[in-house]
Amino acid sequence: MKIGTVTGVVWSSRKAPSLMGQTFLVVQTPEGQIVAADQVGAGRGDQVLLVTGTAATRFCMEAPVDAAVVAILDQGEK
Repeated sequence: MKIGTVTGVVWSSRKAPSLMGQTFLVVQTPEGQIVAADQVGAGRGDQVLLVTGTAATRFCMEAPVDAAVVAILDQGEK
């Protein structure tokens, strides 16, 4: 899992049928930016918890995604 901050939204007028209904966010992590499927209604400025790889696919009902936002953090420490 990774912690990141939502910096933006990705909009798409056309996408694969398996991605319909998914919202995509741009998340800044210590390693760089990543686009993640939002599963919790996060917004710009929120600190979030990301899962990647197979775990992300499972959170997104088997949609082909590499990253998913699974929690909005209320508090975190570095």
